[in-house]
Amino acid sequence: MNRNEINEKTKLMLIDTDVHNGIRHPQDLLPYLDKPWHKQWIGGGSGVGQPYFSPVGVLRRDAVPDRGGHSGSDPDFLVKDHIERYGFDYVILTGQNVLEMSLNPDIDYGNAVISAYNDYLIDEWLSKDERYKGAMVINHSDPQYAAKEIMRVGGHPDLIQVIMCSGSTRLYGHRFFHPIYEAAEKMGLPVAIHPGTEGRGMAGAPTPSGYPSRYMEWHNILPTNYMAHVNSLVCEGVFEKYPGLKIVAIEGGIAWLPHLMWRMDKNYKALRDTTPWLTKLPSEYIRQHVYVTTQPIEEPDEPAHLVQIIQMCKMEDRILYSSDYPHWDFDHPKMVLSAFPKALRLKIQGDNAADLYGLHK
Repeated sequence: MNRNEINEKTKLMLIDTDVHNGIRHPQDLLPYLDKPWHKQWIGGGSGVGQPYFSPVGVLRRDAVPDRGGHSGSDPDFLVKDHIERYGFDYVILTGQNVLEMSLNPDIDYGNAVISAYNDYLIDEWLSKDERYKGAMVINHSDPQYAAKEIMRVGGHPDLIQVIMCSGSTRLYGHRFFHPIYEAAEKMGLPVAIHPGTEGRGMAGAPTPSGYPSRYMEWHNILPTNYMAHVNSLVCEGVFEKYPGLKIVAIEGGIAWLPHLMWRMDKNYKALRDTTPWLTKLPSEYIRQHVYVTTQPIEEPDEPAHLVQIIQMCKMEDRILYSSDYPHWDFDHPKMVLSAFPKALRLKIQGDNAADLYGLHK
């Protein structure tokens, strides 16, 4: 199938690459969780708290299911409230609090909960509607176990991605994490990184100079962690070692890309002896291996400026639409891309994701 045929098939597609599904009641996970962990899960959950208070909350109040529970926890309601309301062809389920299990100091507990969640995701969500696709969660604090988990469930046809939180004790290019990338490449699964855990659990301070004072400060600066991880992945040679690996930076923004690319390329020309394994400019690795999502999209006074930034870094084929449903900063699919040129809008709303995840109809 050539590119024109693909575009013809996907030009009307709408794919949401970041929908936060939750567990309706903690007890719902117990059938999938080994009994020694039941009391800890019911009594303490992830064990990783959020130190910052959001005056608008995190979950939208208008997305609470008809049957009760917190927003995003009912698969039937989510179909009605999100998929059918906006006409999505597919949505990718990225989890909620389970993402932070990698930052619990008890690695065995984290492994147990995450494996239970992946089984729960398959049984209670992916079986409900063919438009649901799943991102399997891993515990990045135990890469060997994470690799086994990828091999265990990564062959399920509706699990199309691996996901891990961006809060970490190490940058993601470090060879400590390479077993994860080896397994993901072997299974043909992109690896997504999701924010929100910076400064929580074992992750350490969310900035190199310490902790912001409040939620707004913390939320503003999250893209810097993505810059650090992408820089690390490229400079450590991850994409040379795993040439088939794709990384999806969810909720990290877009506008930082040209700054990072230009700075990395400039320094590479003088300092390439420190990274002798790299065979091309750092920006080329980013264009070939890294995807970013729209939410929370930057909103300049002149929308054309954001389009220019995308064109500057030549990432038109690497940007994916995401809504972040049901979080407070949800981006409406019919509004967020409205100022983009049609050709770029069609790529972002469905074509790019269809290419990455093999979701062509």
